[in-house]
Amino acid sequence: MQNTLFFMNYKALRIILILIFTLASLNSYGHSGASHADEEVNIYSGRKGKLIEPMLEKFTSKTGIKVNLITAKSDALLKRMESEGKSSPADLFITVDVGRLDRAKRMGLLQKINNFSIMTKLSPNYIDKDREWISVSKRIRTVVISKNMKDKNDLKNFEDLTRDQWKGRICVRSSNNIYNQSLVASLIANHGEKKAEKITKDLVSNFARKPSGNDRAQITAVSKGECDIAIVNHYYYILMLNSKEPEKRKAADLTEVIFLNQDNRGAHVNISGVGIAKYAKNVNNANELISFMLEKDSQEWYAKTNNEYPVIKDAKVSKILSSWGDVKLDELSLNKLGDLNPNAVKLMDRVGWQ
Repeated sequence: MQNTLFFMNYKALRIILILIFTLASLNSYGHSGASHADEEVNIYSGRKGKLIEPMLEKFTSKTGIKVNLITAKSDALLKRMESEGKSSPADLFITVDVGRLDRAKRMGLLQKINNFSIMTKLSPNYIDKDREWISVSKRIRTVVISKNMKDKNDLKNFEDLTRDQWKGRICVRSSNNIYNQSLVASLIANHGEKKAEKITKDLVSNFARKPSGNDRAQITAVSKGECDIAIVNHYYYILMLNSKEPEKRKAADLTEVIFLNQDNRGAHVNISGVGIAKYAKNVNNANELISFMLEKDSQEWYAKTNNEYPVIKDAKVSKILSSWGDVKLDELSLNKLGDLNPNAVKLMDRVGWQ
């Protein structure tokens, strides 16, 4: 009788344990490799479709999860998510610049990412301090200079751009641009607001012209001799270098990229990133897609396609990025850029950066 009871108790315990492990597997956010027929994940993306669609197709092929992608300007998507409220179909929000990700966070449009396997793949510097967004790739805001510039060796740090030596020689886009706002936010993070304002004011006094156009327009201006230095994101230079348009290739050939602050804090780095929408209906699938985006193969595809830097250590970069060698990055201020964005915008207004 005792043996029978023991067997029955053991059998019941075994069934309970199987149920526990089964439920744990079903609730796991990490990539399982299993098929998810008839399941989906909805993405609102500020990145153009062609930059991420091939990777999303691989995700669907591997998991069976259908990806529904809506692309538009990031600010328009944020307004859409806000107006949709709880009825929003968005599961993931993808955008560029930590400033925009933090804007989504401050608007209450994101939720905490509770996936330990995702968090362990990244340096804490590339994860929101409240875990509401994570980085997918790195982009460096630096300078492109004329190859004919004879005094280029005098330019080592971003702060050097404030010298009278560079008066009338710097091109940059307007203060409305989020990349420039984050750049100034990084100065506040590193120097404090008072010193950052002095640096930015002196920088503005060295502008060659009223800020206008995109980053590629700044590089073109350097190639035409309208200025000697352009403040840009590094990948725009590569886009022009690899362009099918001869004029853009020629402009890139007449210029070169240099990375600043290599002997101290490192070059200003920003990100493209992703967050889970607050009212996401497919949270498990959203986590699975994020995990997939951080796999080595995905990171290498992303890096080679967009010429941005991967966020995981063992992923390879594109040939041109590899040829530039290791670049020291200012990673410690990244998590402060969103919080300091309002301060940066006000500062830029005060110093006349139009």
